[in-house]
Amino acid sequence: MMDAVTEPGDPHTDGDPTLADDVDACCRLTGTFTLRSGQQADEYFDKYLFESRPALLARVVAQLERLVPPDTELLGGLELGGVPLATMLSARTGIEALFVRKQAKQYGTCKLAEGPPVDGRRVTLVEDVITTGGAVRDAASALRDAGAVVDVVICAIDRSPPGGRPLTGAGLEVRAVLTKADLDRARERASPESSSPPPT
Repeated sequence: MMDAVTEPGDPHTDGDPTLADDVDACCRLTGTFTLRSGQQADEYFDKYLFESRPALLARVVAQLERLVPPDTELLGGLELGGVPLATMLSARTGIEALFVRKQAKQYGTCKLAEGPPVDGRRVTLVEDVITTGGAVRDAASALRDAGAVVDVVICAIDRSPPGGRPLTGAGLEVRAVLTKADLDRARERASPESSSPPPT
């Protein structure tokens, strides 16, 4: 299998030049926040904000649709943020959706992946934000164990460091609509300093 390769989409040249600016303005919060690591930060990126706004979500999914491999048989939305993306993407493309839990439920069907059977079918994973890639790696492994063919993950935002490949070795190609660099540039454009005249 191939190593992970990040292939960011480029909405700036494909009909939505302000997408990065609008996503960043919507999701980047300032204040005092405790991160998962326990560290304090004065800035936080709330990924759920763009998914809760129908118009912005639709714009992201329109760009995400361009990244779907043509041989995809199922769209596997990862709990939680990948589910609305996969649902809307399924409606746009007509490709069946699959909803992948972090852990199999302990009752009823006890499934990890809710939806159609995956055995022998090519599943494209759908995630909102990839940073370390842990959830994607776990989902790919579980689906492969169930007989699925999984070699591509598409995401709205790849927030891994520039040049970083968090899914290297997992046999996954990463395709992203936006990258951390795109959002950082959007923040720079929006900052008051960026619009100030140069000092004389």
